[in-house]
Amino acid sequence: MTFTDAALERFWAEARSAHTSLPRELPEAWAFGATPEHADDLLALVLAGTKTGTASALADYGADGEDAEPLPAVGDLSIVLDGADVPRAVLEVTAIDIAAFDEVTAEHARAEGEDDRTLASWRRIHEDFWTAHAARGFAPDMPVVCERFRVLYAEPPRRP
Repeated sequence: MTFTDAALERFWAEARSAHTSLPRELPEAWAFGATPEHADDLLALVLAGTKTGTASALADYGADGEDAEPLPAVGDLSIVLDGADVPRAVLEVTAIDIAAFDEVTAEHARAEGEDDRTLASWRRIHEDFWTAHAARGFAPDMPVVCERFRVLYAEPPRRP
């Protein structure tokens, strides 16, 4: 299943009902990771409150030339999708830091909430991910966009 404009509009209307300060304009919708399973696993960490940060390769923002995605900024809103492309949460960016991969802090690694939440596991996981999926691959000194966020709205759990 993939999301539809109507599903996004409905989700955004629900979020705006719960948080009347949200703007009318629909924000970008995206999913974590590179696979549906990864999207679901990371979203579960977000919804549990364990994951309050994410990281991306700075080079990936400029990989598409004119169509390049802008860097996130404090205050940006987004809709996070699950692995089936269903809108599930609204996030607000609370902090951005750009650091070399080998200078990312243990505090940021912990905020990402993955594995045992240590810097060593963060480095292993992200080196593997960027080696496989980054537009320009992996390098120990590559610039990384370290993003912190908060959940403004999450879809209420569905009853069976």
